[in-house]
Amino acid sequence: MDNRTIEERRRDREKYNEIVYRKNAMIIFTKAPISNNVKTRLGPQLSKDERASLQRLFLVNILEQIKLDVDVFICYDSEKGALANLEAIFGSGCIYFVQEGEDLGERMRDAFDKTFKWGYEKLLLIGTDVPEFTTEIFREAFNILNHKDFVFTPSPDGGYSLVGMKKRADEIFTLDEYSHCNVLKETLIKIKESGKTYGLTEELKDIDVYDDLMGYLQRMEDKGKENNISSFVKGLKKISIIVPIYNEEKTIEGLIEQLEPVKGAVEIIFVDGGSTDNSLSLIPDDYKLLKAGKGRALQMNAGAMESTGDILFFLHADSVLPEDFLDEIKKANKASRVGAFGVKYDSPNFFMHTTRWISNWRTSLFGIVFGDQGMFIDRDLFFDMGMFKEIPIMEDVEFSERLRARGIKVRLTSDRILTSDRRFPKGTVAKLKFMWKMNRLRKMYRDGVDLDKISNMYRDER
Repeated sequence: MDNRTIEERRRDREKYNEIVYRKNAMIIFTKAPISNNVKTRLGPQLSKDERASLQRLFLVNILEQIKLDVDVFICYDSEKGALANLEAIFGSGCIYFVQEGEDLGERMRDAFDKTFKWGYEKLLLIGTDVPEFTTEIFREAFNILNHKDFVFTPSPDGGYSLVGMKKRADEIFTLDEYSHCNVLKETLIKIKESGKTYGLTEELKDIDVYDDLMGYLQRMEDKGKENNISSFVKGLKKISIIVPIYNEEKTIEGLIEQLEPVKGAVEIIFVDGGSTDNSLSLIPDDYKLLKAGKGRALQMNAGAMESTGDILFFLHADSVLPEDFLDEIKKANKASRVGAFGVKYDSPNFFMHTTRWISNWRTSLFGIVFGDQGMFIDRDLFFDMGMFKEIPIMEDVEFSERLRARGIKVRLTSDRILTSDRRFPKGTVAKLKFMWKMNRLRKMYRDGVDLDKISNMYRDER
């Protein structure tokens, strides 16, 4: 339904009359580069903001390649803010309209219907996730339509990224499904059955999943080419998750369950400090497992030295991560080279809520990060800092103090990490006594008391 006023429609018509005068046109069939909206299959390797930035680069690349005497239509999804976002890229020299239809076939047919009404002789419709589209491909597609009814640019996955025609046609938009590997094959069969003809341009790879993106980067490097898209991909930061473990058979399976969905997106390293329970047997063989001497500092340093990531994320085995924790890390990392999750405890006890508030306040105000908050830090900064000091306890506090001395601020994430309260004894009075004891230990550390003595006083609940 057109909700514009008569005056608004009149102005739009006058604007379109100035634009629409060529014989041929191209329809850019796209989603707007809005964070929650695009290239979801590239997650979790790419954050929402990174996926939006990549989509924006795809669109700019398409615009740069349309160097033909054609009118350009932008057929876009109806998400709030989409039009303004796209107009900022393509400007006022294009005609914009919303995709309509129940499935992909209906939406493409509707786009052709609306555009053919302007009287064009040839129309091309293209997707936007093919960074290797060129002016030459578009020109070839229009030339094929000089002697064929349809033209397609095939994709290796059995689909197509470009479709063109000279007259409105139904036969290519009536498939039962458009997400399988025989889309182009079934479409061509329908064209042959109708007695019409088609031609194909060279096959081009589209970008659906992370491996596609890496393949594109490799092709550009093999050709000795660099552009805004390949530069962006090379600049993406890889995360290494380093988990020090010691007798974690009660928690390790829960952590692995959380990490499974992101296993292909990050590097995951478990570092064992000499477990005597079944912890090691519970870690699947496809995870990297190192062995080091007991002590979190020693274990985390060993993991860092074996890692390859640009961001090092030190995680305790008893933590429960937020759903989009990789997005949280990357977002915070843009603001500061060091970050941590705000902490909350899996306990309804009032004093555990107090402990949570104090911990998060301490990090925000003084930059002191405890290990159970999940510190993440740029790799080069971590090694420039000399890694964790290999002391029996308080390695997290000592490292935080060195960061603070250098004026490096810690960024807290918006979401919280859920941490076990297993080191706290049961019962309110017992918890209060333990909190008092921990405060006393931290004061002893600040006063320079021997760390071995402090470590011996710290009760290990595992």
